[in-house]
Amino acid sequence: MKKRIGFYPRVRVEGGGRGVVSQAGVVLLVETIRKSGLDAAISAGLAPWRKPRAVHDPGKILLDVALTVALGGDCLADVAMLRAEPGVFGPVASDPTVSRLIDTLASGGRRTLTAIRAARAEVRDRVWKLASEVAPDAGGQVIVDIDGVLVLAHSEKQDATATWKKTFGHHPLMAFVDHGPGGSGEPVAGRLRPGNAGSNTASDHIHTAQLALAQLPKTYQRGRQTLIRTDSGGGTHEFVAWLAQRGRWLSYSVGMTLTDAIHQAVLKVPPSAWTPAVEPDGEVRDGAWVAEVDGDCLTSWPKGMRLIVRKERPHPGAQLRITDADGLRLTCFATNTVDVPIASLELRHRQRARAEDRIRSARATGLRNLPLQDTAQNQIWLEIVQLALDLLAWMPMLALTGKARRWEPRRLRFRLFSAAAQIITTARRRCLRFARHWPWTDVITDALERLQTLPNPG
Repeated sequence: MKKRIGFYPRVRVEGGGRGVVSQAGVVLLVETIRKSGLDAAISAGLAPWRKPRAVHDPGKILLDVALTVALGGDCLADVAMLRAEPGVFGPVASDPTVSRLIDTLASGGRRTLTAIRAARAEVRDRVWKLASEVAPDAGGQVIVDIDGVLVLAHSEKQDATATWKKTFGHHPLMAFVDHGPGGSGEPVAGRLRPGNAGSNTASDHIHTAQLALAQLPKTYQRGRQTLIRTDSGGGTHEFVAWLAQRGRWLSYSVGMTLTDAIHQAVLKVPPSAWTPAVEPDGEVRDGAWVAEVDGDCLTSWPKGMRLIVRKERPHPGAQLRITDADGLRLTCFATNTVDVPIASLELRHRQRARAEDRIRSARATGLRNLPLQDTAQNQIWLEIVQLALDLLAWMPMLALTGKARRWEPRRLRFRLFSAAAQIITTARRRCLRFARHWPWTDVITDALERLQTLPNPG
């Protein structure tokens, strides 16, 4: 009997293979670009930056980098991954050409950012209409979460400074549309800031909210169908006043810092006013209660603002704060929503935690590090990251069903995008033939069929 050595079979390895495409599953994102019209929109938006006799379209170059980031790339040079597969991705610009375009777009300043963002907003409107049954507005309301992200820098870069967590890097402020429990989310704003930018800077929150609203279909730029949701970083007088001035247009749910005045008001709430908190399935949450606070602590805040407080038993081992009371952890938020039970409002605000999932996905999609030197260049990189995240959100909306719609970028890459295929030409048509034994081949082919049945743009 022949003795077996090791756990894995030994195979002979050699180069020179032909007709095999690695990362072939990315054709799902390519088809999403085509059906959404993102290629045409970006190309038209960046037309002013295309030089005469240029071989490569600026829009194509930017989308190639976005596809690279969606695949897990973290620098411009990773676009070589696409360049190696011209049969699927077409002609891909060289590294120097890509770098020159980023420099050119960065020098364009706000004009460039406006062009890219306008193209994304135009395509977002179309994608939501195509995916009307699962789009973020399917429930009649769009929820936008605003939150800060710490991005570490391991070298001296423009505006990289010490952060409030005593790290070193940048502190961009992001906004994401929440797709709810049935999906993930998509970015609608990204404002690059120095590392020492404050968490409570009202002007940054206002600007980010404006950018986010501009990304939404016009129906949701005004009207109570849109909810702006933030943590306590947005709980400033200036930002809440800005939201309140648009009271007819916007709903808000903003975390608040528990000040001494609020704390004293909470202590005066009678026991009968406390309502049990609820879970998403409607079940009562044991050990947690909510109540609405009224009194002098709200006199300096905008008219119509409601303050809702939650008290709960702390987790075992958790240390109480000076603002807690009777051994219970206290938190609060402000909202202008009426005619809804306060337990439902508190649950809605607590679901803001899904923004942390969006941030985790962003870190896994190019936002773990800003690879360029200048702030203007890194702002373009941030727009590329948002393009990549858009594609990773739109493709599941348009093509995937069931649990696959909730897959985060890393799982999409592992199960779908990493699939290899054989490229063949038959009847003058190019065809990708995925391996029959790959566990998720049916998911890929079914998704492609759904994308191909969608109407072409234009």
